[in-house]
Parts: sequence; structure tokens; C-alpha cells
Amino acid sequence: MEFDPVLLARIQFAFTVSFHIIFPSFTIGLAAYIATLEVLWLTTGREHFHRIARFFTKIFAVSFGMGVVSGIVLSYQFGTNWSHFSRVVGNVVGPMIGYEVLTAFFLEATFLGIMLFGWNRVPKGLHVFASIAVAVGTSLSAFWILAANSWMQTPAGHEVIDGIAYPVDWLAAIFNPSFPYRFAHMVTACYLTTALVVLAIGARYVYAGRYPQDGRTMMRMAIGLIAILAPIQAYIGDAHGLNTLEHQPAKIAAVEANWGGHPPGAGVPLVLFAIPNEETESNDYEIAVPHLGSLILTHSWTDGFASLKDFPREDRPPLLVPFFAFRIMVGLGVLMIALGWVGAFLLWRRRLFESDWYLWPTQFVWPVGFITILSGWFVTEVGRQPWVATGILRTADAVSPVEGWAVATTLVLFVIVYGIVFSGGIYYINRLIVRGPTGASIDTPDQGLPSQPLSGARDAARAAIQQPGE
Repeated sequence: MEFDPVLLARIQFAFTVSFHIIFPSFTIGLAAYIATLEVLWLTTGREHFHRIARFFTKIFAVSFGMGVVSGIVLSYQFGTNWSHFSRVVGNVVGPMIGYEVLTAFFLEATFLGIMLFGWNRVPKGLHVFASIAVAVGTSLSAFWILAANSWMQTPAGHEVIDGIAYPVDWLAAIFNPSFPYRFAHMVTACYLTTALVVLAIGARYVYAGRYPQDGRTMMRMAIGLIAILAPIQAYIGDAHGLNTLEHQPAKIAAVEANWGGHPPGAGVPLVLFAIPNEETESNDYEIAVPHLGSLILTHSWTDGFASLKDFPREDRPPLLVPFFAFRIMVGLGVLMIALGWVGAFLLWRRRLFESDWYLWPTQFVWPVGFITILSGWFVTEVGRQPWVATGILRTADAVSPVEGWAVATTLVLFVIVYGIVFSGGIYYINRLIVRGPTGASIDTPDQGLPSQPLSGARDAARAAIQQPGE
């Protein structure tokens, strides 16, 4: 049995980075949320903000730890599986990753101990400052990682000498053409991901009739953020798509499964569903809306854009993954907007916490943000192929001279170990959620809001999240 080392190295890196990104995408938003809660606690003196902040700090600690552990593996893979990548573009990418350590990680490490263990041990103001510092550190981490990855997508500020990339303008390299759009898109996605987790936990408490004050506060804050940020994210995504069309037209052609051949003035349709067929260079079972693709990507009813047939076969990205991943991402983005707006309407009408038809399904939306982020990254990374650094280094030329069986063996081990770590982390986080905020009143609703009688379904849900030992 033959093992393709390039394919296996790609699968291994895709698996490990997909596992890893789950945790930073959550902790970036969660750190900001905890800092916000602490500022509210400091300025209003309301104790339930303090309770919720301590509760989510425990979840943050578990998630942050798993993110650090899973991220260490990625840097080693640059040397084991992708040594030619490190040799060709390491002069640019390496320092950016180093800057992430020197700024973001050092800032987090300095104040993380105070944030996690300084409750009732340091002055309130210092603890709030430490939480803000950790939130800034997580955002700085996203800044440098996105700068490095964006440079691989749209390289700038460098020169290539004897096949090796050297930086000549660091500002141009860091703020490369796609970086502002991708950074804004990713950080917004992180905040939305955290908001969806907070919303799901709050809905779980409110629906079960437990920790109602804290659950209602969680839902109010999460719905407010989602209702505002989700539409903004749609705008950022549109701007990012236009930027990608300018700098990576092959990726857009793959995302849209655009094979060309449209009559002049007919525009390009938006393909809602199809099975792209690379052999026949056409789409099977296509369902499309005429002109809408042109309207979205060119803001014109009739203008066209580059098709897959405009690129040699060897320069085209794989089609199925970016095509379907993009549609999953957009579909879940629409769901986020609906969740935010419907929730905001119910909150405005003061019917949110009695609307079981909204509360019950909302308990289960916590994975939506993670799936959306993973889908977006699959679009970005698979759509970049066959380049690992666009125009500089092809993926097939970046891999180390390692036997395929060796990569396959380590891949299997990664799947086993990561599966154990992930399962253990999720189990422990769920136990923290079951226990609820420390010191919270289990049954007392918000002051001034009457307690609602529980239905039979709510009684069952309440029994399902009883605290251990109750």
C-alpha cells in the first residue's frame, strides 16, 4: 500500500490546526466577555456580574490550556512535515510568529495568573486590569497569526532571491492586501462564537428554571451582541470576498463553481447548489439564480469575473471542499442573524424568557460558531491550493522528504490523542456548566420579574442539569 506523503501531510496539518483553532476562536471572544463583565461589576457593583465572570473564567482556563497544548504541535510540524516551507518563507513567517510570542503570549502569561487565581487576593481594580490585559493579549495573538497567514495568501513586502523569500518592507508584509479584511472577519467570528456559547448556556439555565438571574443576563448580553455583530459580519464578509476576487480570483471561481461560458451581458448566476464536476468542467444538478453572482461579486447586473477555465488545471484549487464549506458558512451566518434579531424582538416585547419555542432550540446552538469558523478556514486554505504561499511556493514543493507511512502513523496517533484530550475537555466544561455559577441562587429569578410556572418539558430539563449531590 502506497502512502502519498504530500496528501497525508496536508491531512495531518488540517486535522491538528482544525482542532487547535476551536480553542483560540473561543478564548479570544471569551476573554473579551469576561473583561466586559468585570468592568460592569467594577462600575455597577452588581454581584451577579462578578459571579458570571468567575464562572466563565473557569471555562476559559480549560479552553486556554487545551489551545496552548494543541498549538505547540503546529510549530513542530513546520520542521517535521514542511521543512521546505520553513526554508523558503521562514524569513517572513517566522518573525511574525515570533512577534506573537513576544507580545501576545508574554502579555497573557504575565496577567493570566492574576486573572485565574487573583479573586479576593488582589484589589478589584487590579483584577479587572488583568482581565483586560489578557483580552488584549488574545487579540494580539490573532493579529500576528492572521498577519502571517494572510501574507501566505497575498504576499507583499518581500523579494525572492534564489527561490527564498526575504522581507524588504515589514509594514507591507504585515498589512498585506488581504490582512485587514481577514483580521476583522476572524475577530468578529470569534466574538460571535463566544456569544453563541453564552446564549446557549443562558438559554439552558432559563429553560430549566435554574440560575435564572444569571441565565437571563447571559442571554441579554449575547443577543445584543449577536443582533449587532452578525449583520456587520455579513458586510465584512462581502468586502473580504471582493478583496479575494481581486487578489485570488481562482479561489472565488472555485467557491462559486464558475466555469464561464456565459453570454456577454448575461452576468454570472449564483449557484445555490451543485456538484462541481472537474472531469467534465461543469456542474451537475445545478440550481442557480441568474445574475445574482455578478451582483454580489461585482455589484453589477451584467459584469462577469474570472472562471475556472481561465486557469490551467494545475493552478485550479480543489472544488468540492471550498464550494460546500462556503455554503455552510453562509447558511450558518444567516442563522446567526435570525437568532439575534428574533431574540432581540422577543426581548423588546418582554416575551423572551417565556418563549419556550425559542429557548429550547437555543440551548443547542453552541457549536454553530465553531462550525462556521472551521468552514471559513476550509474555504480559505483549500481555496489557496495548489499554493502554500501564493506565487512563491507550491504545496507539493513545501513538504519534507518524509516517508508516507511515517506521516500516516503520526496522523493516527494525533487522532487518538486529540480525541482523548478533546473529549476530556468537553466533559469537564460541561460539568462546570452543570454546577453553574458559584454562589448563585438556583431558583430566585431577577428582582422584579415574577417567576414563571414550569411546564412538564421544563421540569424534565431542570432535572437534567441538577447539581451533583442534589
